[in-house]
Amino acid sequence: MRTIALYSIKGGVGKTTAAVNLADAAARSGTRVLLWDLDAQGAATYCFRIRPHVAGGVRDLVRGSDGLERHVRATDRTGIDLVPADVTLRHLDLHLDRTKKPTRRIHRLLEPLRERYDLVVLDCPPGVTLATESVFAATDVLVVPTVPSTLSRRTLTQLTDLLDELVGRLPGGDGSGHPRMPAVWPFVSMLDRRRSLHHAVVAELIEHVPALLPTPVPTASVVERIGVERAPLAAYAPRHPATAAFDELWAEIARRLWLPPPAAATR
Repeated sequence: MRTIALYSIKGGVGKTTAAVNLADAAARSGTRVLLWDLDAQGAATYCFRIRPHVAGGVRDLVRGSDGLERHVRATDRTGIDLVPADVTLRHLDLHLDRTKKPTRRIHRLLEPLRERYDLVVLDCPPGVTLATESVFAATDVLVVPTVPSTLSRRTLTQLTDLLDELVGRLPGGDGSGHPRMPAVWPFVSMLDRRRSLHHAVVAELIEHVPALLPTPVPTASVVERIGVERAPLAAYAPRHPATAAFDELWAEIARRLWLPPPAAATR
């Protein structure tokens, strides 16, 4: 099982749109996907028409012994299950802080599901919190939507600086005793090819960010309709270039995750 987190320090860069569409692209390729909506706003949960509720709230989820499985819900997209958001996620840091080894809690909740899913997608809120550290410790890769603007580009540097700062405190993930650090794979989000600034920022990313995923996602009204349609792009605009972009983006992520990607999952 591999785990990716759609994460950015900055808000409004398209994390949820990417989480929903990458999860769907992965599922359509035969991958068994669990999407966990960790944002109290519950946008990913809304897009999949699932009630935003976790029994007992985030307190019971984080501190209880029942595990994550009882909170998993099936979606209407084949191959995708969802752990919905809950308004009490706004208190996630508080409850994590009251547990032993709080930065390991998300990893421990996911571990029993290892044989059930090939891929976990975490849809994360923006910012830097204790929950962020727990996501880092549970995640193989941070997939970072990056709007081609100076401020969004700046957050990539802030993120790498943050990971460097945390490296001495993150727990070992491979039994070697070495800190476990997620890779950082940015991609260009909301690209408008008519804007010269967008071209300049993309060129700078290509030159200076070797891990940049090569497929940009264009800005388009059809992408913005995801909240109206409450479905991934492939469900209502299967031939649109944005849908193809997310499919290509997933193919590259899968190639890097599995080198080469596994055969279609058996169900």
